[in-house]
Amino acid sequence: MDLFSPVTLGELELANRVVMAPLTRMRAGRTGVPNDLVVEHYRQRAGVGLIVTEGTYPNHESQAFVGQPGIVTDEQVDGWRRVAGAVHARGGRVVMQVMHGGRVTHPDVNGGRRVVAPSAIAIDGAGHTEKGKQPYPVPHALTTEEVRQTLQDFVDASKRAVEAGLDGVELHGANGYLLHEFLSPASNRRDDVYGGSPENRARFVVEVVTAVAEAIGAGRVGLRISPEHNIQGALETDRDDVRATYGGLLDQLRPLGLAYLSVLHRDPAGELVQELRKRFGGGLMANSGFDTVTTRAEAVQLIEAAHADAVAVGRAVLANPDLVERWWGEHPENEPRPALFYASGAEGYTDYPTLAAG
Repeated sequence: MDLFSPVTLGELELANRVVMAPLTRMRAGRTGVPNDLVVEHYRQRAGVGLIVTEGTYPNHESQAFVGQPGIVTDEQVDGWRRVAGAVHARGGRVVMQVMHGGRVTHPDVNGGRRVVAPSAIAIDGAGHTEKGKQPYPVPHALTTEEVRQTLQDFVDASKRAVEAGLDGVELHGANGYLLHEFLSPASNRRDDVYGGSPENRARFVVEVVTAVAEAIGAGRVGLRISPEHNIQGALETDRDDVRATYGGLLDQLRPLGLAYLSVLHRDPAGELVQELRKRFGGGLMANSGFDTVTTRAEAVQLIEAAHADAVAVGRAVLANPDLVERWWGEHPENEPRPALFYASGAEGYTDYPTLAAG
């Protein structure tokens, strides 16, 4: 088993174990419709075993970034259909990351709509909006009925992703966004069935994942988590609570037979991640590269040591559309240009050279 060998995750057959991590790029304009530039960006990177798209909003109020794509309107579905077609034409596989931004947004981002969360607790900080940087507002705490409607929005979005021709979805339960906000005791102070104990805080995520798996097939569904990430106010500083929350979550999801679990953690080979992997009982996608860039050597080691079944890679895939070819032949890599990660044009997006072009 090595990084360049095929692997099957649920119904997803990957030609290699290098996965393009979900990466916010903000190139979809005001309409949130994937355009020619977005199609080309993903087409270029179809040589990885699996593309996980950037986080895509399932309802309008969940939009977290200016220029973020959605999967709400017919036009957005048509845009994603073009992305899927372009990736498939090159023999690639692509799943959509369905991401509800929760309280990590602002009315000047989501079209003047509400900002929602498990509890009425604002993030300490400011976010980028169409009118410059602004402090995050105090969110509306979802009622029990609204929680259930939000669950339906995840289901509808996932159905639309499959309708658009994508191979499945990854549900975003990480990085301080809505699902993660329910899991964290710092952002979830509810006193109903969705708050309090680790079991209650995990309940909404269990319900969302289960409902989506029933709607499109568990073998097409992945879940991304980032325990102990401590980002955007979703703090998880008590290891015992983390183990109880995430362990209990995965114990309940295990019988579903999901495609994979993607874990963002600084130590994917460590005790916590490997315990969660056992409790999940399915394919593990490791991603250590939030603070540090994932290197070829690290990716190779994670697979060869059997610490993961696939490795999610971010910045190296952004800078090298042909990363698998480069890593396989141990060729030099392009350097990423972080100043252009969140720009609006082709520069720093679709203009990185390939080996063939060099």
